Amino acid sequence: MAITEQGLMEALAQVRDPYTGKDYVSTRALRNVSISGGDVAFDVEIGYPAKSLVPELRQQLVTAAKALPGVENVSVNVVSKIIAHAVQRGVQMLPGVKNIIAVASGKGGVGKSTTAVNLALALAAEGANVGLLDADIYGPSQPLMTSTSGKPESLDGKLMEPKRSMGLQINSIGFLVDEEQAMIWRGPMASQALEQLIMQTRWQDLDYLVVDMPPGTGDIQLTMSQKVPLTGAVIVTTPQDIALLDAKKGINMFQKVNVPILGLVENMAVHVCTNCGHVEHIFGEDGGKKMAEKMGMDYLGALPLAMSIRQQADSGKPTVVADPDGDVAKIYKSIARTVAVKIAQQAKDFSSKFPTITVSKNT
Repeated sequence: MAITEQGLMEALAQVRDPYTGKDYVSTRALRNVSISGGDVAFDVEIGYPAKSLVPELRQQLVTAAKALPGVENVSVNVVSKIIAHAVQRGVQMLPGVKNIIAVASGKGGVGKSTTAVNLALALAAEGANVGLLDADIYGPSQPLMTSTSGKPESLDGKLMEPKRSMGLQINSIGFLVDEEQAMIWRGPMASQALEQLIMQTRWQDLDYLVVDMPPGTGDIQLTMSQKVPLTGAVIVTTPQDIALLDAKKGINMFQKVNVPILGLVENMAVHVCTNCGHVEHIFGEDGGKKMAEKMGMDYLGALPLAMSIRQQADSGKPTVVADPDGDVAKIYKSIARTVAVKIAQQAKDFSSKFPTITVSKNT
């Protein structure tokens, strides 16, 4: 029986993306279909990094294709194609960066920086090109968490070269000042420093730039939300009422400037005693989950109050690198995958599609 392309499409339409629930045929992710006798070949193009998903997905597609009578050999190539997505109106895209994710909180001490670095590392582990910007001008912590230090180099005297560690491109105000120097800057000066830090770094072909935001909703946060092309924001909170109250302020700020909220991470959700195994909700129970449901946001996941997370971050090897197959790393990876899928489902960036119009005396 001759194999038809329509028959093959119908067979492959039975395989669905585990994260979107959609098939690869109707979403036009199936490309370059080739049929030669009993041999079929095709590509599947997905819009988010999914290195860990590829082996299982390829097997499902092979099985689906071989269920079609006449198919003998199947060649499948699964690739991730991450594109730039829409940002705030009137804000120009950043050269060398497709998508920028702000990791924010309304207050300090909720584990925002730890979440940001592990989110970046989890995206990189799935095959994406990822950068990490430490935007906390007054309290930079990413140099310690990523074991990076020293002044940034510049090849042209204009742009800074990002540091590289654990597969990430990294920049931080911490590279430009002494470790123990207090940043006694007023808001406008700090905002200008942040603009220079993000705009004058030679980011190189990044799929995602994860920005570790400072706590609060002041000048620096407004600069980020109004002048930096943000694809979306991840909100980090603890279940505690006072943290949730401040987190709402951060959510409202992003909503007012039309930055999509990608979801909420509930940090320090539960503590399990390392000696006896007793489970205790030190900061309250399900506060973040309830707030996410009330505000119509995605609940990305809950992380425990665990000594290992703190120790690994302080040692310069965050959890996703220090214990990549551990339970906590799996939570970070799940959060990263959900964030990437949500971004892939957003509107594309069309700013680069418009032609440049030149007006001269001859036109």
